[in-house]
Amino acid sequence: MPFIMIVVLIDMLSIGLIVPVLPPLVGLFTTDPAAQTHWYGVIMFAFALASFFGAPLLGALSDRFGRRPVLLIGFSGLAVNFVATALASALWMLIAARIVGGFTQANAAVANAYVADITAPEQRARRFGLLGAMFGIGFILGPVLGGLLGAIDLRLPFWVAAGLTAVNFLYGVWVLPESLPPERRRAITWRAANPLASLQELTALHGVGRLVGVVALVGLAQYTLYTVWVLYATFRFGWGPRENGWSLFAVGVVSAIVQGGLMGRLLRIFTPQRLAVMGLASSMLAYLGWGLATAGWMMYAVIFANVLGNTVAASINSIISAAADQHTQGQTLGAVSSLNSLMAVIAPAFGAALLGLVSHLPASDWRLGTPMYFCAMLLALALVLARSHFRRLHAAGIGNPPAAAET
Repeated sequence: MPFIMIVVLIDMLSIGLIVPVLPPLVGLFTTDPAAQTHWYGVIMFAFALASFFGAPLLGALSDRFGRRPVLLIGFSGLAVNFVATALASALWMLIAARIVGGFTQANAAVANAYVADITAPEQRARRFGLLGAMFGIGFILGPVLGGLLGAIDLRLPFWVAAGLTAVNFLYGVWVLPESLPPERRRAITWRAANPLASLQELTALHGVGRLVGVVALVGLAQYTLYTVWVLYATFRFGWGPRENGWSLFAVGVVSAIVQGGLMGRLLRIFTPQRLAVMGLASSMLAYLGWGLATAGWMMYAVIFANVLGNTVAASINSIISAAADQHTQGQTLGAVSSLNSLMAVIAPAFGAALLGLVSHLPASDWRLGTPMYFCAMLLALALVLARSHFRRLHAAGIGNPPAAAET
């Protein structure tokens, strides 16, 4: 665990660096907020589409050749992405760079498979939470550092991110051990590498079923939020890279505290099913709060109030991972990553379009929060779907979800 946690920390730190500066960088090549929102959405779309096709392939490759070499491929792709973005002098160069980074960046899915390799099923929710804490810490440090560096030069964070990715590559070469022994590896099939086929197999897993819909709705809401957060805060509160960096710092703090410290305690009280349901309800209210916020401090208040929302991913990943056998963890969690990538493909179309429609409105107009209201609606649908799924399993005597059914 310490080895893979360090890998994920460095990886997310490098990714977090660019979050507050990519939208302003896109703005250098556009003439107005609507065009900036549109092209930022296109760039997000390109990255996600490439990841949708790359994630199941890399997940299946990790089941065949091991986790470590696939992680190294991901680090190499990210490094190329960051350097090319720093050197970009036109929008098409930004798009091309993000396609390379998206196709090779399956680190989250492979890291989850790595944890599944070394962890008993009953301990996976807690350990996925620890991994999530590393994501959170990366987003504590990365966006703040990116905001501070971006205030000096918008391209500087991309060079620093490339350097961190190079460090991660060297760490993977010299330090990170392999988690998947040869006897547990399986031959790769084109069906396993096919994103649509991998999603079909994920749906067919015993006890997963409707959770695929929950993952899709939650992913669509999250990636819509990622698409609009920086621009929404800029239009609403006049925030720049520094202020956006600090807001993402707050998100990372809460995520790290919950997943790194509170997750284990919560799992002693609640089942993963019940935590997922409570987290979905908390997230739904959080999106609504962000959309209605009229001052910057309100964004922070909602971030710190949305404690349970940070338990959803780890809880659902543990349920899905437990449904897969030890030979298909990479393929299964790669399919989850691919599904999230598909949602990331779709999200910019909704997020950028909705924000573009209201970007001309005064900062105080409640309608400026339209993308956030859309996300709240998605979480409400996910909540209904999750409750019905867990109740159906409980009625069939599968698993232990009664707490979720009573929530």
